[in-house]
Amino acid sequence: MTSSRVYLLRHGETEWSLSGKHTGRTDVPLTERGRSLAKAAGDLLLRLRGAEPPALVLTSPRSRARDTAELAGLRADGVDERLSEWNYGDYEGLTTEEIRETDPGWTVWTHPCPGGETADEVAKRADAVLTDARAALDRGDVVLVGHGHFSRVLVSRWIGLPATEGVRFAMSAPSFAVLGDERGVPQLEHVNLRALG
Repeated sequence: MTSSRVYLLRHGETEWSLSGKHTGRTDVPLTERGRSLAKAAGDLLLRLRGAEPPALVLTSPRSRARDTAELAGLRADGVDERLSEWNYGDYEGLTTEEIRETDPGWTVWTHPCPGGETADEVAKRADAVLTDARAALDRGDVVLVGHGHFSRVLVSRWIGLPATEGVRFAMSAPSFAVLGDERGVPQLEHVNLRALG
């Protein structure tokens, strides 16, 4: 049992996140506002956990996540491909409305992504990340910098829910979720915490 926590930081705003385009593997840069809010996220993290460096900081390989970490004042210990966003396959770069023109009622939580990942595949990736994060908690807090849908899957898996239950958690760009435990039971302490701006 530890008092350390896992902090999930979703990357800052991009043109695609602003317009609602599904952004998985495409490397889209932060907007100027996204850069500004990423800096503000760093200030928020200081207020949440203090100035002591985290025991482990990992980022997705996408520049929007790596830049968010840097702007937030975090020194990444590594880039982890497993923190990549859900692979949307053929739906990459499309909005939900555009996808529903040919796949009525589609959501990433309820329907497949042709040519992309299934919810089960995303859950396995999330479980592997969380196993490594838990192993590092005895040394202190862990910060994982990544993406919206994948962070919501991490929240779900932390508290023992299926990946598809990520639909129930908001993760704005950029925002934090804080994962902890109460007497050994995994707990969601905070979700969608963000600096105003």
